[in-house]
Amino acid sequence: MAGDDDIPTVNIRLWRADAIVLFDWLMSTDMNTVPITHPAQKQALADLCSRFEWACDYNVTECSEEEIAAAQADVAKDMGW
Repeated sequence: MAGDDDIPTVNIRLWRADAIVLFDWLMSTDMNTVPITHPAQKQALADLCSRFEWACDYNVTECSEEEIAAAQADVAKDMGW
């Protein structure tokens, strides 16, 4: 079996507020209700959530309700659509 080092990866830099909003949404969403066209999409969302949990140095997993609300406000303030 190949180790994690053998799996091709992509590094993505996110604004911390975006990471907080995405992690909060992923943790509060029933993945069985998210519209998908292929089962791999659901798995990719679960994988994304686990990567947020793994990236502890940004502490997005331990945000308070106030920090989540502030992140949501920061992300939403520049929405042009």
